[in-house]
Amino acid sequence: MEPTTSKEEQVPLDELIVGDRPLWLEGPPHDTFKRLRRECPVHFTSHMPEYPEEAGFWSVTLADDVHTVSKDWETYSSGVGGITALTNAILPLELQQGMFIAMDPPKHDRLKALFQRGFTPKRIAEHEDEIRAITTGVLDGLEGRERCDLVEDVAQPVVSRVIGSFMGVPPADDIIWARLMNAAIGAGDPDVTPEGASVVMERDVPEIFERCRKLIEERRENPTDDLTSVLVHAELDGQGLEEHEIVMGFFLLMAAGNDSTKATYCSGMRALMEDPEQRKMVLDDPALVPQAVEESLRMFPAFAHFRRTATHDCVLNGQEIREGDKVVMWYVSSNRDESRFEDPDRFDLRRTTEHQAFGAGGRHFCLGTALARLELRILLEETFKRYPGIAIDGKPEHVESPFANQLKTLPVKLAP
Repeated sequence: MEPTTSKEEQVPLDELIVGDRPLWLEGPPHDTFKRLRRECPVHFTSHMPEYPEEAGFWSVTLADDVHTVSKDWETYSSGVGGITALTNAILPLELQQGMFIAMDPPKHDRLKALFQRGFTPKRIAEHEDEIRAITTGVLDGLEGRERCDLVEDVAQPVVSRVIGSFMGVPPADDIIWARLMNAAIGAGDPDVTPEGASVVMERDVPEIFERCRKLIEERRENPTDDLTSVLVHAELDGQGLEEHEIVMGFFLLMAAGNDSTKATYCSGMRALMEDPEQRKMVLDDPALVPQAVEESLRMFPAFAHFRRTATHDCVLNGQEIREGDKVVMWYVSSNRDESRFEDPDRFDLRRTTEHQAFGAGGRHFCLGTALARLELRILLEETFKRYPGIAIDGKPEHVESPFANQLKTLPVKLAP
């Protein structure tokens, strides 16, 4: 797939605004990141025009530097200032800090450990038949259709039901939770939140809390073996979680489960449909599907960035960073780092793939890696088994976001 061409290639580096929404209309601005890796791998964006109250941030674009930031939680904190380049623009910092992804040790480690037992590779593998049944059931619903949208008609219902089954959400509520999660993750996109990003806090977050409160009350009265019950009945240091921590823990798992696999599956399918040679390799040898999963994760990480905050003055790759500065790790750049990958903008099943789609090591390595890989493998296997001639049938459109790296439409001709 060809990288997006940046219209700001010649903008002076000190005027370049990496998170400026116009740069992201067609997905990540890969030419801009290529320039930064070459000329200024730790770059400062001084301001965000849409959010004048937000401080600027450092962009970390090389894989080695992203690894350094990820591993050193004492210097680069997840708990101090939030997890995205925008501190309070979508979700207030206080709410973010209720999620273990926005905590530092020791609390992060203890809370994450509550979930770790349910996400081990062995436990996840036990769900393969169930996930395959969900996937084939959704594909059965396309019977008789010549066209569909892979985002809306395949990816979304599959991932919503999978994470819903883990969290104890009834199937009838999948569409509601998908809408709420899409609004929170893709806030600001004119199609996802046509009323503007502010509607997330004004309308969607209160609805999330209200629906969560009902689930929490049900689990308190009737405990089950789902992950919502784990949150409700969890204890840290002899005390239960506060309600906002339960709600935000639920939100984190639902948001990641709804968006991450959907995003990478659709972008990976697009890459394979656009490259006849690579597609033929997968069709001729289904044993290559796991490699297709890894290459999809490398090229299309579901989240373009996560952020840390410097806890003291430090130096990263020769650049002085001050205490309190935002430090943004761009996975859409580090996964295409020329020092790690030959011809990094090419989808290539022959390469030995390593990537930072699940993070770059350290305590915040993604909890759901085994689940995501299993879902992606099953989705690719079953889609190509049912529709080997599937082809793009219209213009795919990206969510306009410097955080959510995903397609919002992928029209296809099914061609069984």
